[in-house]
Amino acid sequence: MSNESKPNPTTQANNDAGKRKRILIGMTLAFILAGIGYGVYYTTVLTQREQTDNAYVGGNLITLTSQVSGNVQEIRADETQLVNAGAEVIKLDTLDSDLALRQAEAKLATTVRQLRQRYADVEQYDAGIAQRKLLLQQAEDDLSRRAPLAADHTLSSEEVTHARQAVAEAKAALEVATSQADAARASISGVNLQEHPNVLAAEADFVQAWVASRRNAILAPASGYVAKRSVQVGAHITPGTPLLAIVPMDQLWVDANFKESELQNLRVGQPVHIEADIYGSKVEYHGKVVGLSAGTGSAFSLLPAQNATGNWIKVVQRVPVRISLDPKELAAHPLRIGLSTLATVDTHDRSGPVLGASAPTTPVYETEALKQPVAEAEAMAKKIVAANMVK
Repeated sequence: MSNESKPNPTTQANNDAGKRKRILIGMTLAFILAGIGYGVYYTTVLTQREQTDNAYVGGNLITLTSQVSGNVQEIRADETQLVNAGAEVIKLDTLDSDLALRQAEAKLATTVRQLRQRYADVEQYDAGIAQRKLLLQQAEDDLSRRAPLAADHTLSSEEVTHARQAVAEAKAALEVATSQADAARASISGVNLQEHPNVLAAEADFVQAWVASRRNAILAPASGYVAKRSVQVGAHITPGTPLLAIVPMDQLWVDANFKESELQNLRVGQPVHIEADIYGSKVEYHGKVVGLSAGTGSAFSLLPAQNATGNWIKVVQRVPVRISLDPKELAAHPLRIGLSTLATVDTHDRSGPVLGASAPTTPVYETEALKQPVAEAEAMAKKIVAANMVK
């Protein structure tokens, strides 16, 4: 029989114990390294971020109103449709405005002709003054011829008295004519007919009526999508009545409502990563903090909280933080006003201001759609004046 070696139970037990010890040490080291790694990650990353899911897409909601009264004749855009800046969205009936424009034109022409009559009256009064002066001179000459003859009783004293009365009457008539001329000249002196205040006022009324007739076409002040249409065909509208809203989809931002305890490290200009629920984590928007609200949401609510009561309970307040979005990313993945988002602010750079920046010197938003070619209306008014100046 061959001698076979048998395993030593003591040696096998020692090997198993050493193996378990090495495994436990490795696991311990792994946990320690994981803890150190998490501590480094928490210190360098997590503590440098502020995150909230109480964030929603905001944007401009342009309310379209009319500047004149009238009846709605046409509606050229409806809900969800895109309109371009300057496009005619609503058209009003032009009958009333056309009549008002004709009345203004007639008033301007009448004013010019009435003033022409006034200028002519002044010339007539001046001619009357010259005539009265001649009559006065004639009466004075008669008196000067008769007075010596009355001294030697060649003429009767009665004739001299009549001559003196004629001089007095001529002087009075001259004074009356002079007063009438001064009164007529007071309203036109120092100004020609085209620059007379009455003509200028009538021209302004004509231009206003002309502009009002053009405002029967209600234009879109900015490009965007129609929403909240309340106007109907045939309705009579007045200035200031909300007709519909236009939402410019390229003028969107995010209002993130951070807790007051999370605002310590937030600064203007810090980068922000935005995830919208509509697209999920597959689409990420890059924005930046542009400002913090001047108060909490509850302070600006319709009914602010009254904390001066006996049953006061402290509630953590939230402050809206305005976050701008990249226009190119918005064009690639459009958002809607009111959509929910997840906002994560990187607070590594804390050199920016705590509050918002001062307002820029240039307009934040502007439109060219509401401008009217007033120079064209003024030229038409000048033509009306010139046409009624012809004798």
